Amino acid sequence: MKLVTYKRGDGAMRAGAFIDGDTRIVDLADAHGSAFGEDHAPFASVLGMIEAGDATLDRAYETLKKAGSKGAIERASVKLMAPVPLPPQIRDCLCFETHLKQSFASVRRIRANMTPDPEAAMREYEEKGIFAVPKTFYEQPIYYKANRFSVIGTDVDVVWPKYSNYMDFELEFGFYLKKKGVDIAKDRAREYIYGYTIFNDFSARDAQTSEMGGQLGPAKGKDFDNGNAMGPCLVTADEMTDPYNLTMICRVNGEEWGRGSTSTMFWKFEDLLAHISQSETLYPGEFFGSGTVGNGCGLEHMKTLKHGDVVELEVEGIGILRNRVLTHA
Repeated sequence: MKLVTYKRGDGAMRAGAFIDGDTRIVDLADAHGSAFGEDHAPFASVLGMIEAGDATLDRAYETLKKAGSKGAIERASVKLMAPVPLPPQIRDCLCFETHLKQSFASVRRIRANMTPDPEAAMREYEEKGIFAVPKTFYEQPIYYKANRFSVIGTDVDVVWPKYSNYMDFELEFGFYLKKKGVDIAKDRAREYIYGYTIFNDFSARDAQTSEMGGQLGPAKGKDFDNGNAMGPCLVTADEMTDPYNLTMICRVNGEEWGRGSTSTMFWKFEDLLAHISQSETLYPGEFFGSGTVGNGCGLEHMKTLKHGDVVELEVEGIGILRNRVLTHA
């Protein structure tokens, strides 16, 4: 099932499901009331559905089967929010080696070009391993905790922070945790995945570069209003039989900038859960990002965004997440 959170004309946020090729939405609470003559409290929100577990997802399928498309609304007539507009937690991880290799190669070139002898600087960087993939990446999953209050959905503008001149995007996907767990075994980890969505981790590259020297992870390079875009929907795990064989594409103003595949993940989601849940309880609805797929950001292509650019991220089986970038007047 493709679950969505949408906002009605009265401003109320509602939980729904895509039908008819993602062109229409069935409001699950309304459809359940019509079909069964009673309320089902977890249908008040997608997070509520996740927290209620398999029984409520089964109820959603029963509701769609009985109610059909009766009362469905046009997708174009409402505003889509992120599937979970305020997730309990966001952890963004580094799962793609190619992205790291290519990003560090771009950083080396940019820094070298700022020196009197760029080629000599490049040789020095490479010989000394400066701006190289950290050894830690190969030893364990790496992640940081993102700002859960800056989450937006598709077709929402991102106003670039005033302190940054280097605008970039990141093509990612990720999953929502299904149930509470601690010390999750890797071979049981898939049981903890509720569903998947697309994630655009917008990045102020200049701010990120300057602050990473502090060795505490990204801060203002990632944390700004509307910086975490997710959507357009949550595809439940039962309908995503192989999350590790999906094509991922990024476009800017309709032009393809890069593509990759989830098949190239160095760390799988099972690895993340087994590592992160060590002596730490995880809760339903928490979001885990994959990190950027290889070829999935402007930095890897030595390109930057400009005012008015429209970024589209597509992940096979999920849909397209679209956001426009604006600079301050």
